[in-house]
Amino acid sequence: MPMYPPDFYPIPTQSAAADEKEPYSPRRVDAPLVESDSYKPAPGTLNIAIRFTIVTTILLGILYPLVVTGLAQLTMRNKADGQLILRDGHVVGSKLIAQSFTSDRYFHERPSAAGNGYDATSSGGSNLGPTNQKLIDRINTDAANDAKQNPGPSVPIDLVTTSGSGLDPDITPAAAFYQVPKVAAARHISEETVRELVQSHIQGRQFGILGESRVNVLELNLALDDLSKGADAARR
Repeated sequence: MPMYPPDFYPIPTQSAAADEKEPYSPRRVDAPLVESDSYKPAPGTLNIAIRFTIVTTILLGILYPLVVTGLAQLTMRNKADGQLILRDGHVVGSKLIAQSFTSDRYFHERPSAAGNGYDATSSGGSNLGPTNQKLIDRINTDAANDAKQNPGPSVPIDLVTTSGSGLDPDITPAAAFYQVPKVAAARHISEETVRELVQSHIQGRQFGILGESRVNVLELNLALDDLSKGADAARR
């Protein structure tokens, strides 16, 4: 008798004569015993699927987001709303998203490759590698421009390189102190006064171990405006 793999078995035949007329062919054990076009789902299967879809949509698509949003509003409303910064009842920005400052009267953010610059809808980096000539030329140009305004000290690396998101709202303390002479001259304020302002806005590592010390540029510039207003009022 021929040997067949374990997952095959011979189809019984009626007689030797039938074997001679119709050579047998093995059938797989897992072959369907009923033709596919005659298969019908078990009664109620469609109703179960519809009810399951409705229940999960209500639980996970409506109730769960509402509960999470409600808890966030109760426990950390400011963070849940995006840590918006208000001045005179108007939103002037977010503590979490960088803005473009071009005037010498303000501290500058890191460069941005998000869209046309600091575009929250196009967050991302330039994706240029360290050997890319376009990136090298851009960094050299920015570094040369910064060096003209403050010759002498080395330009901090974060003032000429973009972040991965293009929306980093913070700079290093070194980058902030580097810009002090430029800002002080534009504002007609002593460098020592501006330096003290920067020092007061340095945030340490989170929990003392995570990240690095940083300065939020938007908050620093708003404090700088307040300082200038006070100085102007004192002169009058």
